[in-house]
Amino acid sequence: MAAKRLKSFADQERLSLRDSFKGWQSIPRFFREIYAAGPGLFALNLTGRLLKAFSPVVLLWIGKIIIDEIVLQMGNPETDLTRLWTFVGLELGVALLTDLIGRWVTLTDGLLGDLYSNASSERIIRKARDLTMEQLENPVFYDKLERARMQTNSRVSLMSNVLVQGESLLSIASLVAGLIYFEPWLILLLLISIVPSFINELKFSSDRYSLARSWTSERRELDYLRYIGANNRTAQEVKLFGLTGFIAARFRDMAAQYYRLTRRLAIRQSLFGGLFNLLGILAYYGAYVLIIFRTLGGLLTLGELTFLSGSFNRLQSNMQGFFSRFTRISESALYLKDYFDFIDLEPERRAREVVPLPDEIREGFEFRDVYFTYPESSTPVLKGVSFRIRAGEKLAFVGQNGAGKTTLIKLILQFYEPTSGQILLDGTDITRFDKEAYRQRFGVIFQDFFRYEFTLRENIAVGDIGAVADDARIGEAARKSLADQVVGEMAGGLEQQLGRRFNKGQELSGGQWQKVALARAYMKDADIMILDEPTASLDARAEYEVFERFIGLTKGRTSIIISHRFSTVRMADRILVLEGGVISALGTHEELMEQGGLYAELFALQAAGYQ
Repeated sequence: MAAKRLKSFADQERLSLRDSFKGWQSIPRFFREIYAAGPGLFALNLTGRLLKAFSPVVLLWIGKIIIDEIVLQMGNPETDLTRLWTFVGLELGVALLTDLIGRWVTLTDGLLGDLYSNASSERIIRKARDLTMEQLENPVFYDKLERARMQTNSRVSLMSNVLVQGESLLSIASLVAGLIYFEPWLILLLLISIVPSFINELKFSSDRYSLARSWTSERRELDYLRYIGANNRTAQEVKLFGLTGFIAARFRDMAAQYYRLTRRLAIRQSLFGGLFNLLGILAYYGAYVLIIFRTLGGLLTLGELTFLSGSFNRLQSNMQGFFSRFTRISESALYLKDYFDFIDLEPERRAREVVPLPDEIREGFEFRDVYFTYPESSTPVLKGVSFRIRAGEKLAFVGQNGAGKTTLIKLILQFYEPTSGQILLDGTDITRFDKEAYRQRFGVIFQDFFRYEFTLRENIAVGDIGAVADDARIGEAARKSLADQVVGEMAGGLEQQLGRRFNKGQELSGGQWQKVALARAYMKDADIMILDEPTASLDARAEYEVFERFIGLTKGRTSIIISHRFSTVRMADRILVLEGGVISALGTHEELMEQGGLYAELFALQAAGYQ
């Protein structure tokens, strides 16, 4: 393991106690989201907690009356148990009602948690759509996304903890009122027994968050190592190359260091916690002794003794829970702040007046002296690129790996903006168009297209998901891409589940997946078609047929093709040759062969391979 990957406890981004409270600023907004997820359930939950909060002091007070009544009747020759049994019945009724209310609260808690979890997860998915590729591919930003995405369960727990905290606060207030009424000194002993432990817990909660936050990237790597070490997609290469030992050792070293840091933190917390807990136990028994002496001195009745001892016991338990939850809430609220920081992120956009897209492309695209350097890199990928793509033209990009072909596609699609220079569509800078409307004009299939483990129907409809139920359009797109052959081979036809992740899933070969992916591009009646290495997994005959169909089906439409197979590239109207981020040649196949240079050299090398 490289030394730079390892962090000591001192390397963490430490948070002060003051910082621990900052997360609480997000709590009101958090509960506005919860209320929006289920207003009726939220109201029912609060009502139940309000009723449940006063049940402890009510039960203790009724118990005090019952005991005092028993003592009174024991010394009374004319026993009258009517009042006694009335309060016994009342206590039973309150106990049964408290149990029912508790179940009511638990039920609404779970339902609210599910609703909020679903709503917040959907919000994260939709937010990711609005962000730029620069943000999504930035490691620091991705850590924010990971913390927002992975803390869904903790946010649901936070909801329950905050609601319980409010309920507990009402219970504590009612019990404290009882103690003040009979014996105010007990409050001081109570504070001595609780407050030191609370401060200790709060400090260590901020340390736990600091450790987790500073290790976000490393924990993502641990998850990645778990994934590639035991996964059907990587199993072949892991076995073939004997990677198990390497992956396991890398995981072990990183996990061991994280364990050492968490162990040190846990030991320190336990030691300090034990010390402060001892102080709490001594304070509790000091209060117990005080109550006994007051009762023996005749200052308290037996019922009041029972009420005070029960109240102090419940109060200590409630306050321990209150302060313990307070630290958990403070810690979770910091993660909540991470979630809202992500939700509040604004796409990096320049303020421009949006202009309408042309109804029909008349001139085409123009690159004017375009330079581009990827974020976090100092090496430009494109260096002063200038060329035109005429309306209705089929232009092929050719060049060795890393020449900048796919980068040109990303710039045309506005995944990135040029570092300098302009890209124009019919004379207008493309950054002035509404991005979503602009991208709707494209039908695209990328080299690294994603294999969605959906049904075959849904995989094709990804190109225009609103038409997922349109059998005619899906069938036509499949026919154009030769994916109709794949449909015919599936037992479930279009409804066949793809991939091995889910029950009855069917895995496809690389060539079958590419035909399905090509069908996505045909789902749109797009003005501009882009094929970025779309046939790498097809044999030469299938690729030729696919491109021949593509040329015929896209007649009159602007098309961009990237391919390493020159037998198909030569079908394009013109070919642009990229070399080291600059254009070395541009022309028809015949013109480039006459000129010589990189294109002619690569064509000759490939042709020799087929002889």
